[in-house]
Amino acid sequence: MKVLVVGNGGREHALVWKLLQSPQVEQCFCTPGNGGTALLEKCENLPYSVDDFAKIAESVQKHKIDLVVVGPEVPLAKGITDYLQRYNVKVFGPTQDGAQIESSKSWAKKLMASAGIAIAEGKTFKDPDAAKTYIAKQGAPIVVKADKLAAGKGVIVAQTVEEAQAAVDELIETGFSSLVVEEFLEGEEVSILAVTDGKTVRPLLPAQDHKRIGEGDTGPNTGGMGVYAPAPIATPELLERVQTEILEATVSALRQQGIHYCGVLYAGLMVTPEGDPKVLEYNCRFGDPETQAVLPLLETPLDELLMACIEGRLAEFPPLQWYDGSAVCVVAASEGYPGIYEKGKVITGITEAENLGSTVFQAGTKLNGDKLLTDGGRVLGVTSTGKDFQTAIEKVYGCIEAIDFPGIYYRRDIGHRVR
Repeated sequence: MKVLVVGNGGREHALVWKLLQSPQVEQCFCTPGNGGTALLEKCENLPYSVDDFAKIAESVQKHKIDLVVVGPEVPLAKGITDYLQRYNVKVFGPTQDGAQIESSKSWAKKLMASAGIAIAEGKTFKDPDAAKTYIAKQGAPIVVKADKLAAGKGVIVAQTVEEAQAAVDELIETGFSSLVVEEFLEGEEVSILAVTDGKTVRPLLPAQDHKRIGEGDTGPNTGGMGVYAPAPIATPELLERVQTEILEATVSALRQQGIHYCGVLYAGLMVTPEGDPKVLEYNCRFGDPETQAVLPLLETPLDELLMACIEGRLAEFPPLQWYDGSAVCVVAASEGYPGIYEKGKVITGITEAENLGSTVFQAGTKLNGDKLLTDGGRVLGVTSTGKDFQTAIEKVYGCIEAIDFPGIYYRRDIGHRVR
């Protein structure tokens, strides 16, 4: 079996790494890939952007690829699945209609409201003045979101009315024509990544991401600075409620809209102080960096699980098998991220870190001859597993100390809730 993974981040490196562990997977391709996928045995990077659908389709035929796994949300929102399915290509990832669950927050909120799913109350605005008036009336803290895709950074949790109104101006100036303003929910966040064939839903291990750039969960939001799994806050009782009240209800609502949703359904949840799950947002793909912590614990061959979804037989698929223990991923970022940062810094120490017991998933990297250089804001995701969280945390921080590049930054408190 040959598999093509679309994307160039740490998530895609983790997907290729996991797929290649299956005895059925003969070779992987990644487009455009990164320095990490380029160095993997049995993986070849292809030079096409994630939205060059014609070249991707051509590559599928040329290399006789059996399965395409789409990593990022942008090609899904632009319709890569619809495009490739016209060529009878097996694709893991929802169609353009289904991807609206992430590409339009207002559409997703309407869908969930129609299904009676617990969500943060809010309104959608195209007029910034109307948004500001609503904010003044509601008070703070309050949340302002870009309605469209924003690479994980279009969310501002404002502590004051003035900060929220400034966030409206900031997002409008950035180019977003539509905003969602919603209530601030108290509680603890958890990410539930599930796979579905459009009828049956199977959740993966729950994970907890650390979105803020600063230690103690301070500063601006990022794409994610670290994660651990399985998140203890997601008790078996909570997961049972999430399965029926949120995941299955969402898939049913999608079907009622005539949408056959095959892919990842990623629910970003807030668990309230009363223990109730509410949906903050949905994503239509594997999370990043959640994937880098969840997949190392997955024992079931990933290709078999994804094919069961594509072929509509997830209900008959055996229960997912997981390795015992915990996983922690710490993201090493470029100096200045999530703002302006420089690229092209030489990275050293990855082999040493892996020899110490970590798996280093590369994200914003590229190979230049025999040198590995930084090529993005989030550069690496260093993952370690252990019999418990304390073991995994101590191991991952011991490993990441071996890695260096000019301006390297990482949070030193990933997993602070489970230490």
